[in-house]
Amino acid sequence: MNKSLCAWPLGPVVMLGMVMVLSGCGGSSSGSSTPATAASSAASAARPAGPAVAVVTTVAKQKDFEVVLESIGTVSALSTVDVKPQINSVVTQVHIREGQFVKTGDVLFTLDARNDEANLAKAKAQLAKDSALLADAQRQLARSKDLVSKNFISQGAVDTNQAQVDSQQANLLADRAAVDAAQVALSYNTIRAVGSGRLGIVNVFPGTAVIANQTVLVTLTQMDPINVAFNLPQRNLGTALAGLKDGGAVVTAVSQDSGVQVQGRLQFVDNVVDAATGTVKAKARFDNRESKLWPGAFVKVQLTAEVLKDAVVIPIAALIQSAKGPIVYVAENGKASLRPVKMLASHGLDAVVTGVAVGDHVVVEGRQNLRPETPVSERSGASSPTRAASQAASAP
Repeated sequence: MNKSLCAWPLGPVVMLGMVMVLSGCGGSSSGSSTPATAASSAASAARPAGPAVAVVTTVAKQKDFEVVLESIGTVSALSTVDVKPQINSVVTQVHIREGQFVKTGDVLFTLDARNDEANLAKAKAQLAKDSALLADAQRQLARSKDLVSKNFISQGAVDTNQAQVDSQQANLLADRAAVDAAQVALSYNTIRAVGSGRLGIVNVFPGTAVIANQTVLVTLTQMDPINVAFNLPQRNLGTALAGLKDGGAVVTAVSQDSGVQVQGRLQFVDNVVDAATGTVKAKARFDNRESKLWPGAFVKVQLTAEVLKDAVVIPIAALIQSAKGPIVYVAENGKASLRPVKMLASHGLDAVVTGVAVGDHVVVEGRQNLRPETPVSERSGASSPTRAASQAASAP
């Protein structure tokens, strides 16, 4: 009996409690859904879009832009001559020193000329002998003509004397040629500079035996003017050919060691494009009176190919290489605006582009943190070109 009395009232109480709990939970869920969502939406609407990204901008400018083609060139002399003797002989005098600048006609070496002097004297003596014989033959001819007019001798005697005169005249011509040849041979003993330039190492000394056309006495290199040979890409061939007009386009050679700059003119563009490298050979000529350029040295070559009039110019550090091509960010109405651009030319820290208008504020620093429509805090002027240039390598 005690069990039935304790169990009976428990069932209704538990059921009632469960009903109250369920109804309370259901009321709480349905009642809080709409107010909570509205409050969240209001909070989201009131939240700011994010802090502005600090950027440095520069104004796109319009100006005439020189298109400069760059290459690495090699300095080469217009002429380099190995000075050699034309006869077998012995050096008697050296009139020069190594590294000396000489002019055309300067005496460099003297060889032993005694044998050639003797030959010249012999040829002159033979000339004098035959001159005397010719004079005698001419007198004999004149006498025979006088005698034949008086019928003392026959015409045959006159003809014989005439033949002797003709023979002696031929001998005289041969003698004069022999004298000229002896004088030429004698001149070979005095070796002169065939051009102006700088002398290299002197390879002989007084007493050195030399062999004709084999022994190199010294090397003579023309230093002024001087050439620089370099290669240009095939795509710039038309520009290079246009640069040959009006005295040649201006070419600047910069020494890679000292940084010295020398200006010259484009002199030559080759007829053939190298199929292996896709380049064409070119040469520029430079005034080198101060010997700033040295044969065999490497120099940086800058060729001013053309001038783009009224071009839109921006810092090359502003360009970003994307999958679809180069782009830039422009600060506009407090936000970053992405602009696809096309680069027409570049030189140094500047680039000529299309897709940007003159006066646009182009981002040069801080662009790696930007996305389209990102709020920006703008500051004008690139504070550090080096830093801006280093950012050009990184793309967002």
